[in-house]
Amino acid sequence: MIEEITLLGGCGRGGNREHVTRITFRMGDVISIVGPTGSGKTTLINDLELLADGNTPSGRRILINGRAPDPDFRDDPSRHPIALITQHTNFLSDLPVRDFLRIHAEIRHSRQHETDAVMGETLAFANQLTGEAVQRDSRMTELSGGQTRALLIADAVVIGNAPIILLDEIENAGIHRMRALELLRQHRKIFVFVTHDPYIPLLSDRRIVMACGAMTKVIESGAAERQLALRVRAADDWLARFRERIRGGDEFSTDDLEAVA
Repeated sequence: MIEEITLLGGCGRGGNREHVTRITFRMGDVISIVGPTGSGKTTLINDLELLADGNTPSGRRILINGRAPDPDFRDDPSRHPIALITQHTNFLSDLPVRDFLRIHAEIRHSRQHETDAVMGETLAFANQLTGEAVQRDSRMTELSGGQTRALLIADAVVIGNAPIILLDEIENAGIHRMRALELLRQHRKIFVFVTHDPYIPLLSDRRIVMACGAMTKVIESGAAERQLALRVRAADDWLARFRERIRGGDEFSTDDLEAVA
């Protein structure tokens, strides 16, 4: 059973050693990776997903429960403990959603009643993350970006039951990220977010700051940041309502302008 993963630092661009030489994630942790575009965030989660062993350009290494990972974790897809949900996810299969979920559920769960239950739970989870509900009869290739990402997150959490889930910029696909954080924290897993969003890092347990391809520091979230997150959420809720009015075809008046001020 996986209880923790440890990331051993390597080098950033130019070969300079990373300031962060070791960081351990434990089950239940929510971690954010932040930094400007091009700072190495995606490379870092790719190292995690690949269970790097000094064999990637960064030279980083991943330990599981303090030891080198079991080779089967890399070689056997059914045992790989990490699910990566990227920004650029498209389905090649034109299966209906129900068939996609059923096939995966049957692989993971031997009893029919377990398969039916887990399919329903997965779809319900997905539909709490996206504004436009995913229907069982929808074709996989017809789903929007937000629906696709929501379905894959739910599939990784519920059916795949992956202990470690990496999420790359979910805020760019119409995912309800605040609701996502609340739902994901109900599961004892390690969640790692790559994000430009101001809200997710404030409510994470820790955030890794990236620059020039390297981990520069790790910041522990405190009570003050969680209070700040509440204000950020209030502002974001207002923007969400404004966005929905725009989408719904509303027109605006000077009263709306005064409300913004």
